[in-house]
Amino acid sequence: MTLVLMGPEAGTKALILASGSTTRADILNKAGLRFTIQRPNVDEASVRRTMIADGAPVEAGAVLLAEMKALEVSRDQLDAFTIGADQILECEGVWFERPETIAQARAQLLDLIGKRHRLISSVVVVVGRSKIWQHTDEAQMTMRPISEEFLERYITIMGDGMFSSVGGYQLEGVGSQLFSEVVGDHYTILGLPLLPLLGFLRSYDILEN
Repeated sequence: MTLVLMGPEAGTKALILASGSTTRADILNKAGLRFTIQRPNVDEASVRRTMIADGAPVEAGAVLLAEMKALEVSRDQLDAFTIGADQILECEGVWFERPETIAQARAQLLDLIGKRHRLISSVVVVVGRSKIWQHTDEAQMTMRPISEEFLERYITIMGDGMFSSVGGYQLEGVGSQLFSEVVGDHYTILGLPLLPLLGFLRSYDILEN
């Protein structure tokens, strides 16, 4: 049973996670939050393509997508605090998307081997039709040189688990063996800058002080 640590205003302000990510939901559950989940209907790939074509910075892309997710969900529950989040992987100017096939995951990992890439994670909170808070953080990940044999064994072990993260890896598991250096916050790497979000929710008495 998850321990719930909510503040005096929690009962008057519904908390919604606008995400289909089980990882983000697990983070909030383990942090002791009481919330509901609504999956947003946002064409993320199309938005990313447009922003890349416009030469937008990665940070702006992550913020915009997080905001769009929260706004799309909040239109039906205007009084709720709706949390949207997004993460983009950038390596040498290229934006990476979550792989949908083993072939895509293999190609992405081959592109990242021996290089440093950035994970940009943004979180926003929307009430009604307005964004009232946002935070963006960055982690830097250096993937070590690995052999083709190791890569194939890794892919076999991970299987469909490679589709759960934008880089095709899970740092909290066997994916840690892919890296020589990681610089950044653990929750940012998972896709939700948790501690700044908790601080914001405390400022509204949704969480205990």
